[in-house]
Amino acid sequence: MKTRVAIIGAGPAGLLLSHLLEREGIESIIVEAQSSDFVLGRFRAGLLEAASVDVLDEAGLSERLHRDGLEHRGVYVQWPGTKRAVDFVERGGRPVWVYGQSELTRDLSDARFAAGQQMYYNVSDVALHDVDSSAPFLTGVDATGRSIRIDADVIVGCDGFAGVSRDSLAQSLRAVYERRYPHSWLGFFADVPPSSDQIIFAWHPEGFAMHTMRSASISRFHLQVDPHDHISAWSDDRIWETTARRLGSGDNDWTLHTGPITEKSILPLRCRITTPMRHARLFLAGDAAHVVPPTGAKGLNLAIADVTLLARALGAWKRGDESLANAYSDSALRRVWRAAEFSWSWSSALHTTGDPFDDQLQLAQLDWLTSSPTGGAGLAEKFSGVPIAFG
Repeated sequence: MKTRVAIIGAGPAGLLLSHLLEREGIESIIVEAQSSDFVLGRFRAGLLEAASVDVLDEAGLSERLHRDGLEHRGVYVQWPGTKRAVDFVERGGRPVWVYGQSELTRDLSDARFAAGQQMYYNVSDVALHDVDSSAPFLTGVDATGRSIRIDADVIVGCDGFAGVSRDSLAQSLRAVYERRYPHSWLGFFADVPPSSDQIIFAWHPEGFAMHTMRSASISRFHLQVDPHDHISAWSDDRIWETTARRLGSGDNDWTLHTGPITEKSILPLRCRITTPMRHARLFLAGDAAHVVPPTGAKGLNLAIADVTLLARALGAWKRGDESLANAYSDSALRRVWRAAEFSWSWSSALHTTGDPFDDQLQLAQLDWLTSSPTGGAGLAEKFSGVPIAFG
């Protein structure tokens, strides 16, 4: 098989890239290690920046998002005895949208199938070859056990943190920046309607808590836990009791809705950024190049920004101008590091350390961010995002 762009990974980054490339008149083939059902069933991020929604609007992919998604003007930030609303629109930003990654993946997948996109699922043993040359190719084994080869002008790795693309960059060519946080998140879904009209970020002496939502009938929660904790130690009763205590249910102007917990897991918090995001004919996008803590909800948005920049760059390259392709890594990484800084600073403000001095510093920071026009404007911009552009 031969194509202009071979895309590894059929998650949101790979699917959206193929759609944007088609609009540039560039054909592509997607290969994915997992099954279609597995990819569509992954429950992950669910907060979209205004800039990400702009991309989906312009690409004609946002009909269901606007129908079923939840538009939010801001968030609540609270600590014992205090609850404050930060209105992003009022503070000079733009709204955000709550829309599950699984729902967005389904929208993108449906659009690609409708367009006749070549997609191969359950492809194992994927390997990249000759990315330094003008004729790179990848090989793998398809679901029937048949060996396949795809020749391309460009290969794009959208295959996530554990994929093969990043490791295809020789160690001598890449730098990896990593930070492991001293806490983890216990995340869980529950079949209960949201208890709040906006997302809640809560500081509590015993640990951070967050209440968000996926739909009018499904809620999502996160609790700060010890990195050595195991999910087996957290019964549903213990989870709900801890959530109610940390969110101050009954102490504020709302009551926590409890009910069946459908999924729960513990996620280590880490930041890992690989540079560069391009070498010769190989480009990286999304989690294949960078993973940031979910506190700022930037992972999915960074993936959308990456492939938006990359589609524009490859479109220009097709027309004879390689300058945007040459600028891709630097432009994408500027946004990545800004997101990493926000994820770090927001995490640092909300996750307790057990040190009373740190507690007071965190409360002072939260007070400033939620009461100062300057602090609130900065928080609004970091959450709602800025337009996606080179430079």
